Amino acid sequence: MSIEKEVLIKADHVKVYFKGKNKRSGVVKAVDDLSFEIMKGETFGVVGESGCGKSTIGRTLVRLQKPTEGNIYLKGQDIANLKGAELKEMRKSAQIIFQDPSACLNPRRTIKQILREPFEIHKMTKDLDVDARIEELVKLVGLDTYHLSRYPHELSGGQKQRVGIARALALEPDIIVCDEAVSALDVSVQAQVLNLLEELKQKLGLTYFFISHNLNVVYQVSDRVAVMYLGKMVEIASYEQLYAKRYHPYTEALLSAIPQVDQGEQKERIRLEGEVPSPSNPPSGCRFHTRCPKACDRCKQEVPELKEVDPGHYVACLLY
Repeated sequence: MSIEKEVLIKADHVKVYFKGKNKRSGVVKAVDDLSFEIMKGETFGVVGESGCGKSTIGRTLVRLQKPTEGNIYLKGQDIANLKGAELKEMRKSAQIIFQDPSACLNPRRTIKQILREPFEIHKMTKDLDVDARIEELVKLVGLDTYHLSRYPHELSGGQKQRVGIARALALEPDIIVCDEAVSALDVSVQAQVLNLLEELKQKLGLTYFFISHNLNVVYQVSDRVAVMYLGKMVEIASYEQLYAKRYHPYTEALLSAIPQVDQGEQKERIRLEGEVPSPSNPPSGCRFHTRCPKACDRCKQEVPELKEVDPGHYVACLLY
């Protein structure tokens, strides 16, 4: 008997458009009509080329960015149009870890002051032993209490990212958006931080929306993977399903770019022709048809929808 998983976040036809700097720029369709679900306790990985809309949808899920259209349901509540006190209260449940740990920590504040800030913003300092909670947080992410008196510039990159993780955990959120959370770190430190995130997920029952351009990192940590291209999700599947069978030509090209360690299993690299189109003037029909080796005339006219080709495996391609 299978246990039905609880849906934590549901995105329903979400669009995020930005106005260009001038009339010629037009409207940038950073995220264009995305619908997906994130289950409680899973790591939902998102991968794609720079500029495909990964970070934009991540920031929209925690309402740092307001969607132009569509609905986002967090634990059943539509958060797309929340304002004021309601939006502030929602942010306790959804936090974000940024890419650059040096840029997201206030250089004029000590680590203790930085970690105290979430409790001050939400006026929790009277009802909670904040100092004890802060000490618990730094130990949870593998730092010592003496780090609390330090300033960000006195810490290494890995230590600063651990502070960023501790800050995201402060209000006990349900979901954390990891926006390229390890890309600015050395490879050895990346592995330590990824292991820490996995330990915290198991210990605290967290859910991650994990954004990265590094395919190896995404597959290492994700339960399910979504592949994005030019504001659209073109394939969603578990890691095992993608490893066994890739349906979308863009996913095939991405996976062929992963370096192979075993010289005996070298696969042919699929090289895509042409440049990535502008999100302010995307191609008609399937957005990938201008670079797709399998494109036909139909691809220029029809917009493919995500369809289930195998149980739990979705693809947006007219070939299927």
